Amino acid sequence: MAYDLEEQEQIAVIKDWWRKYGNLVTTAVLAVVVGVAGMQGWRYYRDQQSSSAAMLYGQLDTAEKSNEAKKVQDIAAMLADSHAGTPYASMAALRAAKSFMAGNDLANAKQRLQWVVDKAKDEETRDIARLRLAGVLLDEKNHDEALKLLDAKHVAAFDGLYADLKGDILATQNKRAEARAAYQAALEKSDPRSSYRQLIQVKLDALGEPQK
Repeated sequence: MAYDLEEQEQIAVIKDWWRKYGNLVTTAVLAVVVGVAGMQGWRYYRDQQSSSAAMLYGQLDTAEKSNEAKKVQDIAAMLADSHAGTPYASMAALRAAKSFMAGNDLANAKQRLQWVVDKAKDEETRDIARLRLAGVLLDEKNHDEALKLLDAKHVAAFDGLYADLKGDILATQNKRAEARAAYQAALEKSDPRSSYRQLIQVKLDALGEPQK
């Protein structure tokens, strides 16, 4: 095909531009393509991970209902190793800790609960683990560490539970005035409609009247 002089000049300009910047354009386009593919690949991987974690958690649920403690613990360990970034791993660790506590294996119970405190992305889940870990430490008579955990920042919805357990620890240490204050705070922070308040009140009454 014949081109006139003006068209030939335009073609020459385009060829010259492409010679200078063609590699850069190709690299940029390739980077975009790779980026899009990477995002799609990550989403697929994430979905696959979540699906796999959900399946394992379902197996753990079945094992727990069948009272297969060892299987619960093993599946929870698998989730922690392979799917630590999913909520299923943290929930499984809580249930494994419960299983260990039922078997009076406090060392492993503490390990699972500490894992949740360190790894869980959900604030409420971390608060539950911290509360339960403080309870295990109370059983071990490790009062100072338990109180330290309960003094940690937590979601306001847990104020009543944290104060109540703090009262239990202080009462065990025979620190009646401090225990009384903790139980009183637990009453103030708990739901007025909750039957749990009755238990707190019983513990508060058991401390007797404050000394004058």
